[in-house]
Amino acid sequence: MEKPISVTRSNFNDWMVPVFAPANFIPVRGEGSRIWDQENKEYIDFAGGIAVNALGHAHPVAVNALTEQAKKLWHVGNGYTNEPVLRLAKQLTENTFADKVFFCNSGAEANEAALKLARKVGLDSGVAGKSGIVAFKNAFHGRTLFTVSAGGQPKYSQDFAPLPNGINHVAFNDLDAAKAVINEQTCAVIVEPIQGEGGVIPADIEFLKGLRALCDEFGALLIFDEVQTGVGRTGSLYAYMNTGVIPDVLTTAKALGGGFPVGAMLTTDKFALHFSVGTHGTTYGGNPLASAVAGAVFEFINTPEVLEGVKHRHQYFLDALNTLNAEHQIFEEIRGQGLLIGCVLQAEYAGKAKDITTWAGEEGLLALIAGPDVVRFTPSLIIPEQDIDEGIARLKRALAKLAK
Repeated sequence: MEKPISVTRSNFNDWMVPVFAPANFIPVRGEGSRIWDQENKEYIDFAGGIAVNALGHAHPVAVNALTEQAKKLWHVGNGYTNEPVLRLAKQLTENTFADKVFFCNSGAEANEAALKLARKVGLDSGVAGKSGIVAFKNAFHGRTLFTVSAGGQPKYSQDFAPLPNGINHVAFNDLDAAKAVINEQTCAVIVEPIQGEGGVIPADIEFLKGLRALCDEFGALLIFDEVQTGVGRTGSLYAYMNTGVIPDVLTTAKALGGGFPVGAMLTTDKFALHFSVGTHGTTYGGNPLASAVAGAVFEFINTPEVLEGVKHRHQYFLDALNTLNAEHQIFEEIRGQGLLIGCVLQAEYAGKAKDITTWAGEEGLLALIAGPDVVRFTPSLIIPEQDIDEGIARLKRALAKLAK
């Protein structure tokens, strides 16, 4: 057997399309909330693969589900169904508002399906021109042309014009602005319960209730993008459960597979029936491998012990971060829910979030940004307290570099 090809970080620049700027080290092994790089340096993982690794790295629940299914059936295509995907669909519908599920491979694909469904429902309504979509500034819904257009951050879409039209962006958490544009021609409103990439900004509950009422008034679908907030991230199975607002469509991905690529669009019978055979599809979506892993991860997370544990860890994180901030006075605000936490930098440190995450990496901590002024943490939902303590200690050393 030939030896594996030897690779270094510089090979990324040699062989990869340059749409990413990865760290200068290459992780090669993970266990729980810690990973090790090629040099065997250890890191505490507060990034969680961008809210994906809900059970950390190499958790036995996910590993066993994957290896057991790998011995049986990997892929059959959408001309057949399979047992793991049917079980996963039952789990999702039994534990949410939804009646039906469409499976895909990512959050962008789930949002693409949701927006296409909304356009189809609008077309079927018989109301002329009912194709308008209302979205929000600073939002993020994916990188396909449709979803990047729905996202409210021009930096991600401006280079790819002409963009799909009929999408109207208004200020997040501004119900009056939404009222001004939602009308009979609106087929959907798409909103994140917490804007993750946009800065970890929670939606006001009254804002979400107002959107629900407007959608009911004008016959528009209310779509909750829960790609980042779903599957226990906020301490509830889905963030809509914290609000008293039930959407018509919900999108989920990231933590759903615990690291294995899988996404889903959830909706009710009323709207699912507007999609018929051939109107939408996917080759890999709902394949047995992804479905088996997602089913095991979902079952593990959907317990009072894990969900309450997320809420406990949220407070533990807040206490540690507030203690740290009392010493360094670097964060203006610490916000978020559960284990989706954003630390907003003081004005004097504007634009320094990326520097902080770089220095954190040097100190052995993986962290994220949510825009240039927000340091974001999305660790494993079951991260041990001792790993939180150690991660905060490493963050403290990184922040000391900023203070200098």
